[in-house]
Order: sequence, then C-alpha cells, then structure tokens
Amino acid sequence: MPGAVILMLVLLGFPIIFGLSMAGVAALFGHVLWKDGEIRNEGSELLDLNT
Repeated sequence: MPGAVILMLVLLGFPIIFGLSMAGVAALFGHVLWKDGEIRNEGSELLDLNT
C-alpha cells in the first residue's frame, strides 16, 4: 500500500515539475537570444525605436 501512495504522488508531481523546468528553460533561452540580439545590433538606430 505505501508503494501505491508513493507512485501516485510521483505521477501527480511529475507534470508540475516538468512544466516548471520547461518554463525555466524557455526563460533562459529567451534571455540568451535577447542578449545575443542586443550584442549583434549594437549601434543600430532601430534599437532606439524598440522601447
């Protein structure tokens, strides 16, 4: 019986943990791409328009 309870907790917790970790990966990926865009387009007059 304790094994079934542990299994149910793992099955219920996995989607939450997986979803939060993927949100963290997406945030990190977005920040890296934003920073890369800032570096590549340094000195561009279009950056002044993007506020």
